[in-house]
Amino acid sequence: MKALLLYPQFPQSFWSYDRFMEIAGFKAVIPPLGIITVAALLPKEWEIRFCDRNVNPETDADWQWCDLVILSAMLVQKPDFHALIQKAVKLGKKVAVGGPYPTSLPQEALDSGAHYLILDEGEITVPHFIAALNQGQEQGIFRAQEKPDVTQSPMPRFDLLKRDAYFMMAIQFSRGCPFNCEFCDIITLYGRKPRTKEPSQAIAELQKLYDLGWRGSLFIVDDNFIGNQRNVKRFLRELIPWVKQHNYPFTFMTEASVNLAEDDELLDLMNQAGFYAVFLGIETPDQDSLKVTHKLQNTRHPLIEACRKINQAGMLIYAGFILGFDGERSGAGERIQAFIEKSSIPQPMLGILQALPNTQLWHRLEKEQRLVEGVGITKVGDQNTLMNFTPTRPVAEIAKEYVEGFWNLYEPKNYLKRCFKQCLKINSPAERKQTMQFPLGKGLRLVSQVIWHQGIRRPEIRQQFWQQLLTIVLIKPQVLNMYLGLCAAGEHFWEYRVLARERISEQLGYDPLKVTVKPEKEPMLVRS
Repeated sequence: MKALLLYPQFPQSFWSYDRFMEIAGFKAVIPPLGIITVAALLPKEWEIRFCDRNVNPETDADWQWCDLVILSAMLVQKPDFHALIQKAVKLGKKVAVGGPYPTSLPQEALDSGAHYLILDEGEITVPHFIAALNQGQEQGIFRAQEKPDVTQSPMPRFDLLKRDAYFMMAIQFSRGCPFNCEFCDIITLYGRKPRTKEPSQAIAELQKLYDLGWRGSLFIVDDNFIGNQRNVKRFLRELIPWVKQHNYPFTFMTEASVNLAEDDELLDLMNQAGFYAVFLGIETPDQDSLKVTHKLQNTRHPLIEACRKINQAGMLIYAGFILGFDGERSGAGERIQAFIEKSSIPQPMLGILQALPNTQLWHRLEKEQRLVEGVGITKVGDQNTLMNFTPTRPVAEIAKEYVEGFWNLYEPKNYLKRCFKQCLKINSPAERKQTMQFPLGKGLRLVSQVIWHQGIRRPEIRQQFWQQLLTIVLIKPQVLNMYLGLCAAGEHFWEYRVLARERISEQLGYDPLKVTVKPEKEPMLVRS
């Protein structure tokens, strides 16, 4: 079997970092870990070609060569995913698809012409798919009722990657999350019982990347790295001597729940292992909204204090915030902005709530007949969309707070000020690497580009840039890489805030930042 594995393109989005990638000389932020793990599950005798279309698009020769096309996708990759299915079918190729998007909405993949749906987690369903192929089945849907033991998961095919095209490499230690947030599809896809690999298994993956020559930042892509705190501590206790022995070849970032701040031992272990950043799902400072959405772990202790403790443990904070929860009071956007300014989180991901398929929120709104069709991320795969349900306060009000918040937060002076303040807050050890890392050639390119764009070309921030840069060099030089990386990312966000405003304005039919009075009519919502 000759299999062509394709990973669809991402549209310009919050996480695509388009201008940053261009400035630094990268093609994409992280590699697609799911599909290269699937590659490791395929029979050894198969011939495999892999293309991440965000890095190296496939050629006409690849299409002619293959018997089978395998695709994996998230919802945001929806447009290119369907285009690839349709192209493969037109060329007479068999198509197999998997990943979070087709697992959540399988009918959409079938409607585009996919022959095989390898859903849920591949450790269970890929062998069923291969058995069906061997029996000559022309199509099939392969699902799993149970969750696999990830200690049996194979090492991803890191050798298939064009590694120098990525800003970071990636591994996965766990799947699942113990919490019960109503809007989250992670517990729907991967369950509420966190399953972890063995520490030796994760270390072996790091050793493989080390042996392949990777040095620099590495993203542990778990949706909640600390979901199983006992096992993550076991892993960290083995990781610490490994990074010391190898002279700290990687610095790490990951995603975690806010209760990370409640465990001093865990924070210390992450610090010793070289974690420089963590993404937190803060969502909102409004306690009522957190209770409504069942995110009770965020209500136990003050969120500002949690951020301070994580900074003190040497970690930069990225965070997600959401507008549009049921019962949300007017001014939620302003309260989120105030929280972000107080915590100095540099890159807050502000979004409008979406009801993702099969989540508790989706099922509740379906019962309440509040889901709508023709709008939202489920329709277009775009982050900058109005909600796909009827909210409890006016859509126009939520949209205005979203655009206004995003516009103000990513105003260049505001953004650079937060980057500066966050870097000064981080208790980063001077004696070892624990910061954002860049390969030497790309690092020099990034520094020169940042100096040109922000230190010379942009008069509105020129003085601020030089003053802050000099202070970082004199007071805390160990975070200089991190500060310059954050500055470079600003070039992406200053473009992206314009795009976000345009996308929302198109859906509303007017620019919410230019309207001082509420419109007479709400945007049209079509009940499903």
